[in-house]
Parts: sequence; C-alpha cells; structure tokens
Amino acid sequence: MAIKKFKPTTPARRFMSVPTFEELSKVKPERSLLAPLSNKAGRNSYGRITVRHQGGGNRRKYRIIDFKRDKMEMPATVMTLEYDPNRSAYIALVQYEDGEKRYIIAPQGLKVGDKIVSSAAADIKPGNALPIGSIPVGTIIHNIELYPGKGAQLVRSAGNSAQLMAKEGDYAQVRLPSGEVRLIRLNCKATIGQVGNIDHENVSIGKAGRKRHMGWRPTVRGSVMNPCDHPHGGGEGKSPVGQPSPMTPWGKPALGYKTRSKKNRTDKFIVKRRNGK
Repeated sequence: MAIKKFKPTTPARRFMSVPTFEELSKVKPERSLLAPLSNKAGRNSYGRITVRHQGGGNRRKYRIIDFKRDKMEMPATVMTLEYDPNRSAYIALVQYEDGEKRYIIAPQGLKVGDKIVSSAAADIKPGNALPIGSIPVGTIIHNIELYPGKGAQLVRSAGNSAQLMAKEGDYAQVRLPSGEVRLIRLNCKATIGQVGNIDHENVSIGKAGRKRHMGWRPTVRGSVMNPCDHPHGGGEGKSPVGQPSPMTPWGKPALGYKTRSKKNRTDKFIVKRRNGK
C-alpha cells in the first residue's frame, strides 16, 4: 500500500497524505454484517463527559468482525478487501463453503481469491487460524486470544505482529508488539501473519478538520486553563506548572507514573515487562 502526497495548494495540503487504497475492492460493505453505531460523544449514562475530546465526526456503521474464528475445518474464500472506519486495519470479507459470510482482520499479503481455514491442522500461511499449540515456534502471529473461545483481544491494529517465542507445559511465551513477553494458553487461537495496512503509521493528518471528521475534538493545554480546571492553570502570563512534575487534570503525575495495580491477578502471566524489567 502506497502513500499519496499532495501538492502544496493550501497550507494544510502541504503536509497532508493519504493511503492510495489501491489494493482494496471498490464495493459497498456487506449489509448483513453491518450494525448501527451511535455517537456517545464521550458521555456516560448521566450525560457527563467521562472521556474528553470525543464528539462529532462522520456517521458510520459498525462492521461485525469474526474474532473467534470458530467455524472449524471449513475453508473460506476471500471475496473482498475493504476499508473499516472503526479500526486502523483493513478487513476481508470471506465466504465459507456453506455460503455464510464473515469479516476478518486482513493480514499482510492476503489477496482476493485466497483460501483460508480455521483448523489445528491448517497450513502456516497468512489468514489461517490455529490453536497456539499447533503453531511452530518463531512464527509471526496476530489476532491472539487471551481466554479460549472468547475471541481475539491482542495484536489487532494496523501493521502489528507478535512472535511465538517458546512453549512449556500448558502455556506458550508470546512477544507482543510492546516488547512484553506474556504467557498464553496453548489452546487459545491466533492467526498467522502480520496485520495489514502497514503504512498506516506514515499517514500525515495535515489539518485539524480531518481530525474532526474522525470524531476527535480539540485538545487544550492545561497551562492555558484556569486553576479550577487544571493543576497547571492560573498565573500571570506564561507560568510554570507549579508542581515537581507535570500533572493530569485530576492531579496525578503525568510522566512515568505507573497506573497498573500492584496486586493484579494477571501479573503471573507476564514473563518480561515492556520496559525490559
């Protein structure tokens, strides 16, 4: 996938770039796999903002993605490769031999017409889903389950991949994109290959309006707020933050402060932290 750059006809166009979408199919999404998606604008059930900087944006429908890959031993043919406005990765529409259609995350190298299958005896090629126990050590994987049968929760965004490092007992060691090495049960499923759309990180947004189209509202610096709104606020002219280190709007340290619970029950599954400790 290539990146298209524009001539500097306006100040925003000077830095803007977009994917060419040349490998995607020019079709409408499968209607049976669409679901409504309401805009919460960061509000909870009381109407209070609990997530800042959300709201507006283009209307969109949710594409129902098959993260479980639970249709075992039945080959499927890739019908189309499509854009999904709800995620950075592209998606593939696959049709099984019994006629059922499903969307999956499209791995790098998957093309229209390819055959994929979810099976413990499947070939090690992009798009096939296998239990981790059936995947050779050293294989690049994505779409990884944490709990058998729950569906993939890890390594789903554009360009990401994990590597199967070792197997011991009932668990496998998997190196995640962050560098963390984690124990995952051998009967959890994973998909072979790297997530597609690897040029996603190279796209330059270019202008503020494009972020508004995505549903992102403006972010305001704490130092220009009033002291009742942010710990950095107040003072005459440009003032220092007035704290030993920068703070969040809620008074917590903003740089290097660990928020993970020290008594988290999943600590025992982490072999190596992403910071190398």
